[in-house]
Amino acid sequence: MTRKAYVIGTCDTKSAELRYACGLLRAAGVEAVLVDIGTRGDGGEADIRAADVAANHPDGQDAVFLNDRGQAVAAMGEALRRFITTRSDLGGVLGMGGSGGTAMIAPAMRELDVGVPKVLVSTVASGNVAPYVGPSDITMMPSVTDVAGINRISRQVLGNAANALAGMMSNRIPEDRGDKQAIGLSMFGVTTDCVNRVKDVLAADYDCLIFHATGTGGQSMEKLADSGMVAGVLDITTTEVCDLFMGGVFSAGEDRFDAIARTGVPYVGSCGALDMVNFGAPETVPAEYSGRTFYEHNPQITLMRTTPGENARMGRWIGEKLNRCNGPVRFLLPEGGVSLIDAPGQPFHDPEADAALFQALEETVQQTADRQLIRYPHNINDPEFSQALVDHFRAVMTAR
Repeated sequence: MTRKAYVIGTCDTKSAELRYACGLLRAAGVEAVLVDIGTRGDGGEADIRAADVAANHPDGQDAVFLNDRGQAVAAMGEALRRFITTRSDLGGVLGMGGSGGTAMIAPAMRELDVGVPKVLVSTVASGNVAPYVGPSDITMMPSVTDVAGINRISRQVLGNAANALAGMMSNRIPEDRGDKQAIGLSMFGVTTDCVNRVKDVLAADYDCLIFHATGTGGQSMEKLADSGMVAGVLDITTTEVCDLFMGGVFSAGEDRFDAIARTGVPYVGSCGALDMVNFGAPETVPAEYSGRTFYEHNPQITLMRTTPGENARMGRWIGEKLNRCNGPVRFLLPEGGVSLIDAPGQPFHDPEADAALFQALEETVQQTADRQLIRYPHNINDPEFSQALVDHFRAVMTAR
């Protein structure tokens, strides 16, 4: 099947720009499909009309074409998100728009597997793009000028975007001829010794993909699990839960662990860095946390030690998530500390707080032959704990 480039935007306001990009793609030998997502009705000249996209909304077209622009944009975004997953001939996507168009197109792009070419030209691409990119591999390109007609600037920017997508689609990436399965591992600076040791042992048998537990890292790892692109997960560093609960800057959201439950992928996890909440520079720490124990990781990151009460709450939440997992699960508890700085003599050493976390997990997790909690008298970065992770991972990969 010929894979096509889907060029997406609002034909009622950006028809010339969209047609210009389609022309460049076709000139480069890539078949292009123009998709209209205008919320004002039929913009004309599109290969796929706005009404056809809107029909994918759960409540039909009438839920999209509304007088309220904000509601219409949100509804069209939902329709596009559903529409794009139905396209069996899609080989890549080029989107363009202002803030509204970006809000509609980015969620649809995130539905596509990692590796599918995605280029989004946007007026907001020079700012914080994390809400748009999320765990995906979207390439965002600042439009410089508004996406409002073809001029000497937009001609270059949109031309580069179209040619970039054409290059991505036309030039095949050499296949990995190795027979190693890919596995995901989560890491943070304070669990690096552990994760590197595990990786070094398993690298002979697996393609080890390490994800930095900064919110999008956990999301990306789970997106690959959802996509079937990892055969197992070593979720050693679950610190993103701290930021979800206490308002830190590295939350992976409420969906953390859900892909593990959905897929049943073999899973070995631990409590890595559940002793810390991540904030920005010291002046960004919320006033409600004054008087707490802090550690300056660097001038831009301030760490706050979690309390026994916070740890108990997180333990219950993680335990409930693990109870939904039907695949083989092992969750290891490092009694000697959950991070590099949670050890005797280190600033976050707090056995009472760790004990509250472990107790809450043990009281919540419904243990079975396939779902187990195991305590070890080691710090998470001790060689013995790394070896235990490796042994349990080999076991769950064999048992699946």
